[in-house]
Amino acid sequence: MHRAAAAVLSMLGFATVMTASVSATDDFPLVGTYTENEPCEGAGANVSRVTISPTEIDSVFGLCSILDIKQDGNTFRIHIECKGAGGSQMLGDVSFTPRDDKTLDFSDQDQTYKAVLYKCP
Repeated sequence: MHRAAAAVLSMLGFATVMTASVSATDDFPLVGTYTENEPCEGAGANVSRVTISPTEIDSVFGLCSILDIKQDGNTFRIHIECKGAGGSQMLGDVSFTPRDDKTLDFSDQDQTYKAVLYKCP
C-alpha cells in the first residue's frame, strides 16, 4: 500500500513540476516567425523560416520540442528534442541571443552552425 501511495505522490509531484515549467514558458520573449540570415521584407521563397513557440521550434532542420529553457544574461539556452527523418530522435542544445537591432544570434551547442534570425512582422 505504501509503494502505491508513494508512486501516486511522485506522479502528482512530477505533474506539478511539468505544469510550472509550461506556464513559465508562456511569456517566452522569442516567440515568433523569423527568416534566416536575411530580413523578412523582400525575402524570397528560398529563405529558411524558423517559427518559435513556447513549446516548439520549427525550422528546415525539423520540428523540435523545447524540453528546458535557461536564461544566462541575455542568452537563452534551450534543450531540445528533434524528430529527424525516419522517426529518429535527437537531443541537443541551441542558444538564442537577442541583439539591439531586434535580430537573434543563433548557434548550436558545438557552434558548428550559426545564423542571424530576423523577426517577421
